[in-house]
Amino acid sequence: MYGMPNNASDNHTSAPISVARVQQLFANPQRCQPSQFLRREIASRMFERLSLIKIQPDRILDAGCGEGDDLMALDQAYSTAELLGVDISPTMLKEARDRGKHSYSLMRNFLSRWKLKSLQRPSMKLACAEFGALPLPASSINLLWSNLALHWHPQPHRVIREWSRVMRTDGLLMFSTFGPDTFLQLRQAYTSLGMIPPVLPFVDLHDYGDMLVAAGFADPVMDMEKLNITYSSVDKLFSDVRALGGNPLVDRPNGLSGRQRWRELRQALERQKRSEEHISLTVEVIYGHAFLPRPKKTRSGESIIQFRDKTF
Repeated sequence: MYGMPNNASDNHTSAPISVARVQQLFANPQRCQPSQFLRREIASRMFERLSLIKIQPDRILDAGCGEGDDLMALDQAYSTAELLGVDISPTMLKEARDRGKHSYSLMRNFLSRWKLKSLQRPSMKLACAEFGALPLPASSINLLWSNLALHWHPQPHRVIREWSRVMRTDGLLMFSTFGPDTFLQLRQAYTSLGMIPPVLPFVDLHDYGDMLVAAGFADPVMDMEKLNITYSSVDKLFSDVRALGGNPLVDRPNGLSGRQRWRELRQALERQKRSEEHISLTVEVIYGHAFLPRPKKTRSGESIIQFRDKTF
């Protein structure tokens, strides 16, 4: 069970993340391409969990939709639902829009060739916005999906409250995010040199559970797994770390101070080899899902009392 006082401080889960820096880091889809293998793998594991839950949503939001891969997968799973995608990066949204149009064009040509009924909608709807201020009315979504995006916001507790606001009663939230042991070996290498690791202070699984309860979600189901990715070179490891988003911290250092420091960091990472050929990098993935029950109080704090007729 998770629980957090309603008056919990907003600073409790705040991180010194620059939203403008996040937007800048994701401005180039090609830069993020090397990390797609991980995003697709986590999405696949999320869909496995989703397949066990019997729902038929008619309005779906992908919060942090990026290039739109998950939107197209959600379209296949729920073909009659309206799809909405939100991302902070205009460049990523353009990529998602182009992919959606291309996918629709191919499907339309296929249906036309076989003289089958055409599709009813040309593409998904996309909006550029940050998670904590969604351009949506209250109670408008009944499936909210977010894959490896929540950790990029400086105030995840505020995001989860906003997600609760746009969710319909009995709607489902399903998300994944990075946990505290992500990039563990990289942190250790920097620390061994007396340097501050240039990585995010990822939030713990239990804190996310508390945030969900505080936002009004019922009985959140949380689980975690650690994936070990192996690399043949330090350069490839750093390439993937950059592709996963890089360092958006407000107080981030400008970089390693000289070639000597860089050599020392490479040596520290190579000492952590699990074998003579590979360097290991841990990624902790947190999964969560929860339903939004009927509210027991109004937004002003007044209790809601329901009266039901009894049949004798």
